[in-house]
Amino acid sequence: MDIGPPKRAAQEGVDHVRRERPRRRIRAAGLALVALLGLGLSFRWLHWQFNHVVLDDARVAADMIVLSSRVPGWVQNIPVTAGDSPREGDLLVQIDARESALAVEELNARISGIAARRAELEARLTMVDRQSASQHSAAIAKLDSARATLPAAQADRVFAEAELARAQGLIATGAGTRQRFEQLRAGMDTARQRVISAAAEIRNAEALMALALAAREEMLVIERQLESLAPQERELTATRDRAALDLADRTMRMPFNGTVDRLFVDPGEYVLAGQRILLVHSPAQVRIEANVKETDVRYFRPGTPVRVTVDAWPGRDFEGVVDRVVEATTSEFALLPSPNPSGNFTRITQRLPLRVQLRPAPPPGLLRPGMMVRVEAEARDPESPPR
Repeated sequence: MDIGPPKRAAQEGVDHVRRERPRRRIRAAGLALVALLGLGLSFRWLHWQFNHVVLDDARVAADMIVLSSRVPGWVQNIPVTAGDSPREGDLLVQIDARESALAVEELNARISGIAARRAELEARLTMVDRQSASQHSAAIAKLDSARATLPAAQADRVFAEAELARAQGLIATGAGTRQRFEQLRAGMDTARQRVISAAAEIRNAEALMALALAAREEMLVIERQLESLAPQERELTATRDRAALDLADRTMRMPFNGTVDRLFVDPGEYVLAGQRILLVHSPAQVRIEANVKETDVRYFRPGTPVRVTVDAWPGRDFEGVVDRVVEATTSEFALLPSPNPSGNFTRITQRLPLRVQLRPAPPPGLLRPGMMVRVEAEARDPESPPR
């Protein structure tokens, strides 16, 4: 009877079972370790879910500046294009300025004419002042001389009349001669003429003085003409400044160090006043804007620290702080109101806009307006003490 093979098979089965037992233990330990690790990760995920609030409705924002033309005209040159980063003061758009330049030149010429007219009137005023002053002085001197001559002439006339009366008495008595009488009568006539001449000189001097005073009055006329030039000059200056402003507005320059996002016109087009031409923004002034549910707004008070992740930069976190929360929900800004005339009401959780400032600020150009981001904050009641 042969019993060898069954014994060997039984022995091999026992050895196989002995070899499988450590493997099973290792497998079980691995499965237990994986289960424990999964439980730990699940607990951490649940703990994070209950202790953090994530805002998916968030994006990078900036002040998008629309540059418009204040004046109408033909676009001559646009040296920039979308994507360029001009510096502050660089030329963006040049509008045809020939007519404005001619208007400024014309007004400058008219203002120069006002200045020449003022110089002419001032010179004439000086000349009239000197002439009238000299005429007045000469009239005073002549008047003084005539007034000094008149008493002497009157005294000579009185003396001549007395002499003539005595000579006439002597002739009546026969003691005087006819020749002497004629001489004295001629002297009396001469004395009277001298009195008349002295009086005429006085009136002439007074007339000259009145003429000098009239010349002084002409100075007042010239002064009024000078005063009338000031309003004309101010009016022309204001018109010139307006034309210069129109000329300056035809050259559009970059208001800050920024980026050109979009062009709305091409060279050769005619633009109207107020028509938008370029869209620019400052890469150094980006921020994060998000919409938070009204049920979570208590976790996003101003000053609350947050963590920001950007879809464009996976694995990179940005630190920030809540800058402000708008005091009205987004539904209040809708263009079309949503009345409820039927009476059916469905409660919908509203959202409030908020703004996050990154600290420190990212390098310019790293974050661009419109990029989608996530904002995370710790779900902690601000009234409770920090953990």
